[in-house]
Amino acid sequence: MEVLGYFAGFGLSPQEITSVLDSYKSLGIENILVVRGDPPHDKEAFEPQPDSYAHASELMEFIRPAYDFCLGVAGYPEGHIEAESKENDLQYLQLKVANGAEYIITNYAYENQYFFDFVERAREAGITVPILPGVMPIYTEKMMESLASLCGATITNELRQGLGALPEGDKQAVLDFGIDYAYQQCKGLLSGGAPGVHIYTMDRWKTTSEIVRRLRVDGLL
Repeated sequence: MEVLGYFAGFGLSPQEITSVLDSYKSLGIENILVVRGDPPHDKEAFEPQPDSYAHASELMEFIRPAYDFCLGVAGYPEGHIEAESKENDLQYLQLKVANGAEYIITNYAYENQYFFDFVERAREAGITVPILPGVMPIYTEKMMESLASLCGATITNELRQGLGALPEGDKQAVLDFGIDYAYQQCKGLLSGGAPGVHIYTMDRWKTTSEIVRRLRVDGLL
C-alpha cells in the first residue's frame, strides 16, 4: 500500500526541509505532493528563511536528487493566481516536471472543461505525466467564496443559479447540493478520460464518502 504525504515548503530553509523529509521517510511515506505553499495567515510578522525557495520548481530541484519518493506537483487549469499568464504558468509546470515530478494534481475548477483544456495544453507542451483533476465539493457558501478568492477559481453562473434556488439559510440543502454537484463533476471527469480524481475533503469525510459511494455504484471506481 502506498502512503501519501503532503509537503508545503514556503519559507523553510534547506535544513528544515531535509528534517521534514527525513521524518517522512522514517514513517514509511512513499508518495509526496510538493507545493510551495503560502505565508501563514495568522502570523503578520512572518519572515521566510533567507535561503528558502520561492517556487515549487526550486523545491523539486532540491528534493529530487536526494530522495526516492514518488513526487507530485500542483497544476492550475485556470492559471496560478500569481502567474503573469496561463502560458507563463505552464512554463513553470514544465520546469517542475523536468525537475522530477511524476504526476500532477490540479487545483479545483467548477467547470470540467477548464481541466480538459488544461490537459490538452499540457500535452501540447510535451508534458506526459499523469494529470489528476482536483474537485472541491461545496461545503458552505462562505467557504466556497473564500477559497475561490484565494486560488482564483471561477464560480460559474450555473453554480450560482443552483445555489440561489435553494431555501435561504438551509445549510443541509447547500451540503446536499454540493455533494450532487461534485458527484456530477467526478462522473464527467472520469467518463471523459481522467485517470482518477482528487477530492479536497477539507476534513469533512462524510461528503467525500458519499461521492465515492455513488461513483462505485456507477462502476467508475
